[in-house]
Amino acid sequence: MRNIFAICAKELKGYFASPIAYLLLTIFAVLFGFFFFAAVEFFASASMESQMSGRAFPMNVNQQIIAPLFSNATVVFLFLIPMISMRLFAEEKRQGTMELLLTSPIQDWEIVIGKFLGAMLMYTALLGITALDIGLLYIYGKPAWAPILTGYLGLLLQGGCLLAIGAYISTTTKNQIVAAGATFGVCLLLYVLSWTTDMAQTTATKVISYLSVLSHFEPFSKGLIDTKDVVFYLSFIFFGLFLTTKSLESLRWRA
Repeated sequence: MRNIFAICAKELKGYFASPIAYLLLTIFAVLFGFFFFAAVEFFASASMESQMSGRAFPMNVNQQIIAPLFSNATVVFLFLIPMISMRLFAEEKRQGTMELLLTSPIQDWEIVIGKFLGAMLMYTALLGITALDIGLLYIYGKPAWAPILTGYLGLLLQGGCLLAIGAYISTTTKNQIVAAGATFGVCLLLYVLSWTTDMAQTTATKVISYLSVLSHFEPFSKGLIDTKDVVFYLSFIFFGLFLTTKSLESLRWRA
């Protein structure tokens, strides 16, 4: 565990030693803040209009504000997660430190887990920014906390899936731009697979749709935890890290 924590700390320090972390935090803070402002403005306007017209308006902060915010966050992360994962192994190759890392007395799986945890902590830091906006709702409203925690759990699991895939792609190249572009393409594909059921309701389209990370997040955004969705995400993370470990093993043999 000491090796894993050491690699994790080194990876996290690498993010904040470069402009990457600050750029990601700024971009996400601005975008999520805009989405938060738009959602609250729409909620306030709709409730005001309903009161003036005498029509009933469902005053549910969780459904009208928080659920759409979490859904919008998944779209933003499609662009930011590749920027988090692109440097995991591509940077080591570019700097020529990959050989030193592979010849050190550390197991391949320890390297993979350590770097993955470092990326997850960076991703969690981005999620932490959203807590500032969500916290404002408790000043003026009373949203239920359980659906909020469930939504955060879904974001963590979905982010872990995409980061695991990004880590594998990062082992295949030493160009960070290529790694980011390829990761974005795969993430986007995994996001839009759920759209296949809109074309036709066949067994093939249902299987393809099941592989979408978006379809498994929807219950979390509504405050529901389904075992099959948790198992899907955890299996996806394990599969991505397994591929990453095998890719490192091949690099070790070639070195």
